[in-house]
Amino acid sequence: MSQRAASRSGLGHAVRDWADALAAVVAGLVSMIIVAALGLWAAGGTGLPGNPFPRTVAAIVVMAAGGTVDLAGDAGAIAETQAEFTVVPLSVSLVGALVTAWLFLRPLRHRAVAGTGELLLRFGRLAVFWLLGLAGLAALAHQTFEIPLGDSLLSDIGDLLDATPEVGFAADVGPTLLYGLLWLIGVIAMALLVSRRAPLPARLVRFQASVRPAAFAMLALLLAYVAVGLCAGLVVAATQGHAGRTFAVILLGLPNLAWLALTLGLGASWDGTVKGPFGLPVPPVLDEVLRTPGGSTLNLSTLSQRDGRAWWLLVAAVVLVLASAFVMAARSPARVRPWEHAVHMGVALALTVLVVCLLVRIGAQYGLSVIGIGDIGSLGGEVSLRPRLWGALGLALVWGLAAGLIGSLLAGPVRRRGGVPGDVPGDRTR
Repeated sequence: MSQRAASRSGLGHAVRDWADALAAVVAGLVSMIIVAALGLWAAGGTGLPGNPFPRTVAAIVVMAAGGTVDLAGDAGAIAETQAEFTVVPLSVSLVGALVTAWLFLRPLRHRAVAGTGELLLRFGRLAVFWLLGLAGLAALAHQTFEIPLGDSLLSDIGDLLDATPEVGFAADVGPTLLYGLLWLIGVIAMALLVSRRAPLPARLVRFQASVRPAAFAMLALLLAYVAVGLCAGLVVAATQGHAGRTFAVILLGLPNLAWLALTLGLGASWDGTVKGPFGLPVPPVLDEVLRTPGGSTLNLSTLSQRDGRAWWLLVAAVVLVLASAFVMAARSPARVRPWEHAVHMGVALALTVLVVCLLVRIGAQYGLSVIGIGDIGSLGGEVSLRPRLWGALGLALVWGLAAGLIGSLLAGPVRRRGGVPGDVPGDRTR
């Protein structure tokens, strides 16, 4: 009987573990689908011809999960087309990451230590359902649209030769599954690094005193910027008109703008271009800078030349980076020296800016040429935004070193864990 009871108990635990993994994936994907659908609806996506709304939502979720969506154009044998598109809808990504990570950690919240094998098994179950869900969305994410040429010579030639230009998108399943798995690995790794209640393997516990406070501070910094951006977006929606477009930006790309503001506040520069009828759903001053003929440099100086309020980005960076450094120091054991706080903060902020630069960059291009009338660029558009990466990382490191030192001094009067010299790093009994 005892063996049978143990067998049933083991089966029950296995079923519960699989159910937990399924619930985390379903909740994460459903939350991403809801946010993507609301954002696309606010942007007027329900009015597109051919009822592409579900397929477009699926494509947005695929991109948000790190997947690849390719653009393709076609106008028959007598035409040439070109289409490229690279952007991550970070509002959708952020919601999915927070929901999935929280549900993954929830069954482990009362544990102090977990074995490496157990954590890998839990992640493996999560990854199985995640890849199945992502594969289904990738299979759904494909659509083709006709491009109207209006009343023009090209339209008449196209009608005569039956060469109607089209552009469409389709998810690339293989890369989507690969990058989607890497996205999930990053989300779960960050969840384990950030949460105090998340158990770690015994051999890694000694590192949590130096890593977890810095990781938590960086997450708090990024979420603070999103919160400030959300408040600003709601004010704009209520006072400036174009509420639908504003809510579309909030629901699809708020972190894209908020985290771009973080790097600009630190002094970083971006190279950008906006050509043709297309553009970025950004504040007018930002669009003006990016539409400078021949490309432009986006930084505090170029923004302030058109709107002096841009210097508030510097003020926000000072306040929020110092606040995150204070949080990091307050959550660290008291035995950590000020110079160690400075190093931890510098490295953490530099890594955070690196991730932001990789995620926020944008590249989009479409062009059409029919039997040599009109070149690829003249009938299309181009949008690009690329960071000057090494400069941004260097500035982040300097800011982090300074903020970490100041934050450590400010947090000195705060009672912190690990104040007794004989404490064991990572002691969780308090």
